[in-house]
Amino acid sequence: MRLGICFYPEHWSSERWQLDAQQMRAAGISIVRIAEFAWSQMEPQQGTYNWNWLDNVIEVLASEDHKIVLCTPTAAPPAWLIHQHPEILPVDEEGRRRRFGSRRHYCPNNPTFHTYTESITRAMAERYGNHPSVIGWQIDNEFGCYFARCYCDTCTTQFQSWLQAKYSNLETLNRSWGTVFWSQTYDDWKQIEPHNLTVAEPNPSHVLDYYRFASDSWTAYQQLQIDTLREIISPQQFITHNIIGSQTTIDYYDLACNLDFIAWDSYPTGYAETESQNLYAADDMIPAYAYDLGDPQLTGFFHTITRGLKQAPYWIMEQQTGAINWSTYNTGVRSGALRLWTWQALVSGAESVVYFRWRASRFGLEQHHAGLRHHDGSANTGYDDLLTIRTEWQQLEDFVALPLQASIGILLDYSTLWAIEMQPHGKDFSYLRHLFVFYRACKRLGLEPDIISPWTDLSRYQILLAPSVFLADEALMQKLDDFATQGGSLMLGVRSGFKDTCNVVTDQQLPGILSELAGVTVAQWHALPPGVCYAIQSVIPDFPAEATFWAEALEPALGTNTLANYSTVPFNRRAAITQKSHGKGQVLYCGIYPQLEQAEALVRHLAAEQNIPILEIPAGLMVIRRGDKLLVLNFTEELLTLMIGSSTHRVPARDLLILTE
Repeated sequence: MRLGICFYPEHWSSERWQLDAQQMRAAGISIVRIAEFAWSQMEPQQGTYNWNWLDNVIEVLASEDHKIVLCTPTAAPPAWLIHQHPEILPVDEEGRRRRFGSRRHYCPNNPTFHTYTESITRAMAERYGNHPSVIGWQIDNEFGCYFARCYCDTCTTQFQSWLQAKYSNLETLNRSWGTVFWSQTYDDWKQIEPHNLTVAEPNPSHVLDYYRFASDSWTAYQQLQIDTLREIISPQQFITHNIIGSQTTIDYYDLACNLDFIAWDSYPTGYAETESQNLYAADDMIPAYAYDLGDPQLTGFFHTITRGLKQAPYWIMEQQTGAINWSTYNTGVRSGALRLWTWQALVSGAESVVYFRWRASRFGLEQHHAGLRHHDGSANTGYDDLLTIRTEWQQLEDFVALPLQASIGILLDYSTLWAIEMQPHGKDFSYLRHLFVFYRACKRLGLEPDIISPWTDLSRYQILLAPSVFLADEALMQKLDDFATQGGSLMLGVRSGFKDTCNVVTDQQLPGILSELAGVTVAQWHALPPGVCYAIQSVIPDFPAEATFWAEALEPALGTNTLANYSTVPFNRRAAITQKSHGKGQVLYCGIYPQLEQAEALVRHLAAEQNIPILEIPAGLMVIRRGDKLLVLNFTEELLTLMIGSSTHRVPARDLLILTE
């Protein structure tokens, strides 16, 4: 468990480097990430390399016992490369070729760019792949940021090849996509172009496959660099990539697969401003968190998503240290914020936290983005927080040494996310929001969930929450069946089994292939507009009595019990929530899109059935359990109390406590 910093030595005079390295060490920094955007400094002209500055800064940092994470600089191709090969630039969904002048200005499928990528990666690896102070490599930077899906001619050709590999022949593709609709049947692979620029909305099966292809393109481009590095570097050097937790355009399970570990970039105040509207419902009551701490539920959600990508420790490769520059208000950050963010990250499963950035930039897009030190080199508030963290380090290490155990899994499938995103049917029906409401329900009960792929080993979980298994096939059905048969409690949510994996609606009564597993069929389903609700009655304790947003009228099969009924027309007396025994376990089908209190009641019910103890967590507190200890973080401006058994614990504002259960 270590702390690091993102450093841009090429932005500053080399006369300052030694002092920077000393001040980093004084603050407890032991890892320095460099070179992520320095391609033009390393290769100012094609084939002409300048390593002197990078050699020197590595030696300066090593002299203060820092370890180095080197980044391949491919997120910012230099001007000379784009001038020689403008075809590298990506084409957006509107068919416009983007220009040089920022970053991430390339198509991941362009063969010319692949050649230059392999060249710079190989040159770096040959020079530093066995350097004793270089501990690892970050590939590129934030795949999917700004530009995730290219629509150039190269991508068109590659997409056609991708489809041929997947479907083998056009007869299979036409059948799988349902191209008989609107006379879209293909008789030549070259007739299939990307889905953009159509007159009306395109075939959703076509779109879903293009999204999969685009995601695979990034994974393949990353693999090009992985293969080049593995050929040369020391086995002791790791390879990783830093994702953006809120991005949904890439299947991160695929991207993480061949990395030694995954990393993500955490900016709590920015995500609180930009992602709240995406993950909270319009009528959600969000706790009154301190204005400069972000939203710990959102931050925790992204921690949990990242931890689940490999079900292993991860890194924070960029941790906010002060005000940012890309959000709505870019609020100032007071003393103490960095301390809470660091504790939450490390206790949630992060193995290292690397802060962004060392010194605020004087030029470029990020001039207003704070660092641990101001533009003039003086300390910012985050630097003082690091000095506080140093005094708590042993206590933090002791806590993190305890096991982090999750008894609840929440399924995340990116193909399902994309399918619902393109056809939500009802405004604001969001797959990720559906997952987030169950994540929040778990956290309010003191339960630590994992967010996992459907293809994860499920045997470690007692409860599996699958809010929307929108795309389902025989393999997934069997995986879920096995989980319940072996003693797990499975919850399926609305719209489950609606389509096959080609994004085509089932010809069976809903929930389609999952009907026998669920022990129920869906007689009718309604999307409900704002202000409309269907009354329900439930035997689940403290279950709010209204279905809003989405409702399904269920017909239980023989042996399936009803946990909630509709009590008004048009679904009067129909089941809303059902439960059946299945092998050693059980399957619950929730036929409504739950509000937070309803999701909490459902999780409480399932936890009781599995004899999982719960807590009652007040709004504003985050609680993370490791072993027999609890970390309690207060992200509000008020003193809050937490009851554990008969004991009352007072948690000061913007502070934390460690408790023993």
